Amino acid sequence: MRTYPRNSPQAAARIVALALTSDGHVCSSEERALEILGIADQLGLAPAQFAQIVQTLCEDRSIAHMSPELAVDHLDTAQLATLIDEIDDPVLRHKVIRLCLAVTVADGHLADGEIALLAAVFNAWGPKIRQ
Repeated sequence: MRTYPRNSPQAAARIVALALTSDGHVCSSEERALEILGIADQLGLAPAQFAQIVQTLCEDRSIAHMSPELAVDHLDTAQLATLIDEIDDPVLRHKVIRLCLAVTVADGHLADGEIALLAAVFNAWGPKIRQ
């Protein structure tokens, strides 16, 4: 996977791109949701940059699937944690969570991949409860 600077618009956009593609396809209702939300403006990207980040993510995942370390159609847990950990600014995290939720519910269905990604983000960024 390519790397982006910590808390950069590109690192944040990649998490949203993961949410967008985590069910294996991108539907028109998800694209409309991102357009209505103005994802590029919200994350501080140039208008075409989000689409490029989605493309780059798909290319990186395609190349990575040639590696035996990764399960088909899924990033391994450590790699996903690394990508999620690139965002540690609380305000940016809140924005990314809001965008991820919007895109994953846009089609009226939460697929297993979407649930898994949201769970990973919430587990990483949510409050830590001691028992």
